[in-house]
Amino acid sequence: MIFESEQNMIFNLEKSINQHINLPTEFGVELYLKREDRIHPHISGNKYRKLKYNLIEAETLGFNTLLTFGGAYSNHIAAVASVGATFGFKTIGVIRGEELKNKVKDNPTLRFAQSCGMQFKFVTRRDYRQKTSKEFINNLKEEFGKFYHIPEGGTNALAIKGCEEILTETDKSFDYVCCAIGTGGTISGLINSSNPNQKILGFPALKGEFLKKDISKFVNHKNWELITAYHFGGFAKINNELIAFINQFKKAHNIQLDPVYTGKMMYGVLDMIYKNKFPKGSKILAIHTGGLQGIEGMNMRLKEKNLPLIK
Repeated sequence: MIFESEQNMIFNLEKSINQHINLPTEFGVELYLKREDRIHPHISGNKYRKLKYNLIEAETLGFNTLLTFGGAYSNHIAAVASVGATFGFKTIGVIRGEELKNKVKDNPTLRFAQSCGMQFKFVTRRDYRQKTSKEFINNLKEEFGKFYHIPEGGTNALAIKGCEEILTETDKSFDYVCCAIGTGGTISGLINSSNPNQKILGFPALKGEFLKKDISKFVNHKNWELITAYHFGGFAKINNELIAFINQFKKAHNIQLDPVYTGKMMYGVLDMIYKNKFPKGSKILAIHTGGLQGIEGMNMRLKEKNLPLIK
């Protein structure tokens, strides 16, 4: 199969190293960041993991078109568009927000996806809420013909199978594994592949307790917890404190964090360390899930509000 035979040449999993983060010795813990963001410039982190087995399945079933869903600055939309261009799939993106139809050239994520050959269908926010209904999907099939359906954010059973491969045998020595949460697929894979003595901590990027129910459908361990205090007001919400943290972290460690997911998670992890929430002697592994393509779009919004930019 094309994807299976070429993926090792295109995705550099050896770059997913555990990078040590220097901390003051007074806290008595060790912190490492798994650099999943380095796997590929556009299909990085959890996006590669989520798409891997979905692409194999699409190819096995004879599909040559991928259809998925996302918002104006969606990492998932950008990754699906890129993977389509890389492996020869046609791609269709159903985009939330009908008003974006005439603003593609002004939106870095949509502009990139379009340059990869993705075809867009813009729908109202009201219609977008019906994206999981059979009627909505059937209408899309009538309009576009045969396609392989990947849900918003990419989370399904095959995505979780891919995310189970994030942790390696050497990672089993960590006491805590931390990751940002959007749709819950990445943390579900981490939970399933973890050891029972490990604690998996999820940092939701959006408000709400509904994720517990979604995650519970996919996992087979109970060694996990959601840390809900670091969403900064909700999905894609950001303030000067978070911007300053992201910029300082890059200056100190030469690692770029994104403002929607990994930036909030690392802020939370370090805040918990500084507040002595982890037992002395703990080894902590945080997962860098990529998402760096969204920084350009976020900076456009910050500039409009006369706020500091992410550097």
